Amino acid sequence: MNITLKQMKILEAVVEHRSYTAASKALFMTQPAVSMQIKQMEEQIGLPLFEREGKQVTATEAGIELFHYAQSIRHQLDEAEQVFEELKGLKRGKLHLTMASTANYFAPQLIAAFHHEFPGAQVTLDVTNRSGLLDALDNNSTDMAIMGRPPEGHSLTGIPFINNPLVVVAYPEHPLADKKGIRLSEVADESFIVRERDSGTRMAADRFFAEHGLELTPGTVMNRSEAIKQAVMAELGLGIVSLHTIEMELALKRLVVLNVEDFPIMRKWYIVHRNGKRFAAIPDAFKNFVLSHARELIKLPG
Repeated sequence: MNITLKQMKILEAVVEHRSYTAASKALFMTQPAVSMQIKQMEEQIGLPLFEREGKQVTATEAGIELFHYAQSIRHQLDEAEQVFEELKGLKRGKLHLTMASTANYFAPQLIAAFHHEFPGAQVTLDVTNRSGLLDALDNNSTDMAIMGRPPEGHSLTGIPFINNPLVVVAYPEHPLADKKGIRLSEVADESFIVRERDSGTRMAADRFFAEHGLELTPGTVMNRSEAIKQAVMAELGLGIVSLHTIEMELALKRLVVLNVEDFPIMRKWYIVHRNGKRFAAIPDAFKNFVLSHARELIKLPG
């Protein structure tokens, strides 16, 4: 059966007006054109759709059935049109966001605030390490990433939106815990629990010590900030972590930030995406939302 949407519309008009002439006027068509379209539908179905009663026409059982299908199809098309209009109006849409594991300590605040403003947005969130972030961006399998500064040579655009201070943390009973103005050379001799070499935090720390003519002494290597915090609390050494990750531990007095000269190492968090990437409405709205509201939404622990 090959009935067009135009024919369905004609059928609905004839059923509602019970007249070919009245239906043709409502549709801005000629009466012979309406009659021809009805005849073609009857030939397709193999059944009469209308029967005459004086000057009016009445739908047959087949005509009533086809009328119900026509209405159902029209309602579905109206619903599809509404969905597309909502997409244009930012009421609905999808966002695929990938972030560094460290960003997971504050990003839910951003997503929650964004979702409050755009409740129809569907967010898919992946948390991974730096190499995973770069793979997702290079392969275009994510809309954007929240991470540290992207490296050169990956055709990526990075836009900073908040500071990311890196601090030295220790367990509260550490001999340096209460000391003021700790020289960098003093902590350089300490054993550190550090991130893996391709981590942004690790690279920033290594670069910072090298710029001061010193070398960071790795004790244990771990691939998550959470693991580093636990190891420091277990008195296995010092750690260098983002200040964003230790709000709870500072409040509960399970960790302390050492007063080391030239610290914190001031990095930034970036929204990162492929060069020239064309965003759908919701990803574009999220990017603008973060750049506009991140500073007011994300507070560093005091």
